[in-house]
Amino acid sequence: MPADSVPDNPLDQLRLSVMQDVLPIGLAVLERARQGGPGKVAEAFTTGTDDPVQTLRQEGEPAARNVRDQLDAVSPGLGNPVMPVAVSVEDPSDERDDLIETLQRLEQRLDVLKGHLQDA
Repeated sequence: MPADSVPDNPLDQLRLSVMQDVLPIGLAVLERARQGGPGKVAEAFTTGTDDPVQTLRQEGEPAARNVRDQLDAVSPGLGNPVMPVAVSVEDPSDERDDLIETLQRLEQRLDVLKGHLQDA
């Protein structure tokens, strides 16, 4: 996650970390334990994958997404924390000027193309 999108409030940072990192890994560990006991959990760390924590995070992400969505159904922003964003609006006249300039260039190029077609 980009540093500029991390909330400044330490509690929000903790909640975000729990929802995005701890929850998926924890759910993957629980599912592995349910399926095959401690051996299945240990397998994540002994199978030779480069990043077992990332593997667990990927395994648990679908279940974590469901949990977050259910929490959001109870209270919006509870499961998927609302992130503050900075919004800026460009002056529409700048965009209009750029559009007019682009359209004029296109028109000039079309005129040149028409000239080449008429000469052929």
